[in-house]
Amino acid sequence: MPRTRSSAPSEQSKSVPEQQTKALTAAEKPSKTFILPSNTSANARLLSLPNPQSGEPSRYFFCPERGIFEFTVVASPASAPRSILFTPKKHQSIESTSQDEKSPAKASIVKKAELLVATPIDAAFFLIPLLSPSTKSGQSLFQPLDDIIDSNDDLHPHFRHVLYDETFRKSLLARAEAICDTVEAGDENMFRFSEAKLLKELLAKAERMASHGLPASLEERFVRQALAAPLMSVKRNDALTIQGSQDKDASPIELDESSDSPSATTATPSVSTPAGETTPVPQPAGEESDDIRRLQRISVALSFMKESYLPSALSSRIDELLASQDSPLDLKPLTNRLKELATLRAEAIASRGVSDFSRKRGLEDEEIENRAETKRRKEEEEKKAKASESRGVRDLKKVNTTGMKKMSDFFGKAAVKKKT
Repeated sequence: MPRTRSSAPSEQSKSVPEQQTKALTAAEKPSKTFILPSNTSANARLLSLPNPQSGEPSRYFFCPERGIFEFTVVASPASAPRSILFTPKKHQSIESTSQDEKSPAKASIVKKAELLVATPIDAAFFLIPLLSPSTKSGQSLFQPLDDIIDSNDDLHPHFRHVLYDETFRKSLLARAEAICDTVEAGDENMFRFSEAKLLKELLAKAERMASHGLPASLEERFVRQALAAPLMSVKRNDALTIQGSQDKDASPIELDESSDSPSATTATPSVSTPAGETTPVPQPAGEESDDIRRLQRISVALSFMKESYLPSALSSRIDELLASQDSPLDLKPLTNRLKELATLRAEAIASRGVSDFSRKRGLEDEEIENRAETKRRKEEEEKKAKASESRGVRDLKKVNTTGMKKMSDFFGKAAVKKKT
């Protein structure tokens, strides 16, 4: 009997931590959701390749027949979090059902809902760090592609696998010719990196992006808002002068009709405005030409490619080539128009003095957007903080602590004893 009594509590104490451990075990797989292209070869693999812009290893999808794909993360906003439920497929065969009965498959939940969509990326961006003069290869010498690859001993093994793949070799050489000067030496082509050819290739990509149309969000923010003319303010005296010159050109009959018509008096902006104050009026000729909008779309596409796929040193060099006289694209009309808009915006801000009470708010639209964005981020941080709190902490906050001592009162300094 004593053994039975002593063994029973020990078995019960062992079962409690085992149950707690099982409850805390997280789902092992799957952890990420990839959307890969269809009709890929059997040799397609997920590889770790150096990022063209930073050089840091990143995950890519490589298919010798389809090319290289980068992953674009599509996630739910922080204000409306989502999760993904993964369930096993149901097998209809008898063998599979018997196996499922023996070892039933379990579903799993991924807390953060993210979709990694594979999108194609030009292999030329991976060749730029390899072929550019900043590497160990010769700066002004024509060399075969294999010699350039062999001269870089610190290449990542996955990247070396892509460069030496026989199926992908033809596409790789074609992309190298697009950004390099080439000469034939027997049966082999030799390459030398060319910044002029790279600029032409980037401009061709940017023009295709502009012709197909930018996404609606980019078009609104970087094209329409960037080229929008500001509202100018004029004093009432100037408005009366303009109004008087218009009335002189009008016929006497029209003047009589306008004086008798109550709608005409209310439609005049200078009547309801006190003297000496300013009234916002739209800037004339605010519509931009199609050529300016096209140049702005090309400039936005170029900025995206430079910031995403080119090293910083080469990106600044591309800007210098665009500003030179030998540039294949003349961006001076766009540059001059942007300078004019900047001057008009500065004049509009200066014209809105302290005495301008015609506008309830003298803030610019950008300041209003920044305040709204700051408020939205603060709300998101508060929601995240609430979501990260445990249930015990939330329950403790609801406890009525009136009349209770604080925890710091118990850890204060001891009272000094009086000497007798």
